[in-house]
Amino acid sequence: MWTHFEPVHAVTYFHPRARAAYEAAGLRGYWRGYFAGRAAPLGAVDAAPVTAAFFSFAPPMVSRALPAVWRLATPAEALRARLTGAVQALAELTYELPETHLVEAADLLDEAAGAVETAGRVLGAANAALPAGEYPLARLWQAATTLREHRGDGHVAALVAADLDPVETLAWRVAVDMPAHNLLGRGWTEEEWKAARERLTVRGWLAPDGEPTERGRAGFQAVEDATDTAAARPWRLLGTDRADRLRDLLYPIARACHTVIPPDSPIGLPALPA
Repeated sequence: MWTHFEPVHAVTYFHPRARAAYEAAGLRGYWRGYFAGRAAPLGAVDAAPVTAAFFSFAPPMVSRALPAVWRLATPAEALRARLTGAVQALAELTYELPETHLVEAADLLDEAAGAVETAGRVLGAANAALPAGEYPLARLWQAATTLREHRGDGHVAALVAADLDPVETLAWRVAVDMPAHNLLGRGWTEEEWKAARERLTVRGWLAPDGEPTERGRAGFQAVEDATDTAAARPWRLLGTDRADRLRDLLYPIARACHTVIPPDSPIGLPALPA
C-alpha cells in the first residue's frame, strides 16, 4: 500500500505547481517550502522538535530554516500553500480519470487514514488532526500524507530501537541501493559521513570495502519489518477486499504521480509495474 499512496503525497516535493504555491506564499527556495510545509502541522515550532521528527537532517541544516521560515509565512499560510499546490498537481496528473474514481479512492484512503493509531506518532497525529475539506483531491492528498507521516514515525521508532542514528541510516542506504548525491544534501559533513561508515563497519554491517554484509542486511530487514508492522493497523481494519479495491483505484493515480518523481529520488520508491 505504501508504494501506492506515497507517490500521491510526493507530488508536494516534485511538481512545479507545488513549488509555485510555496513561492506565492513567500517561501522561495526548495528547502524553505519543504521545512515550512512539512513542519506546519506542528505549529510555529523551533528547530529542535523538527530535527527529531524528520530524523535524517543535520541539526545545523534544520536550524537554518527554522524558526526563520515563520517570518515569511505562518504555519496556516504554509498549510494552505502545500494543499493548494498538491491539489493543483494532482488535478493536472489525474484529469483523465472519472470523478467517481477519484471520489471512491478518496473515500477509502480517508477511511484508512482515519484509523491510524497516533500514540507516539507526532507527525502522523498532527496531520491526522488537519481538515482537508470536501474536494476529493484534497481529501486524497491529505489522507495519503497522514498515512505517510504515520508510517514514517513508525520507521523512525524502529531505527531508534535498532540503535541507528540519522547519518548511519543514510550511509547504510547509500551502501545498499541509493545514489550518494541524493542524500548528501541533508547537511552532514564529510567527517560525519566517514565516522558513520566506520561505525557501521565496526558493527559488522559493512565490510572493510564498504559493501553491505549479510548481518547488516538482516539487521536492516528487521527495521523494515518493524516499520511494516507498525503501519499495518489501518489496512487490517479496512479489510483485505477493500484494501485491494483501494490499491486498484490508486494504481493509475500513483502511476501518473511517478511521472514527476525522479527515479532516483531520496524517497526510494520502487517503480510500479506497467
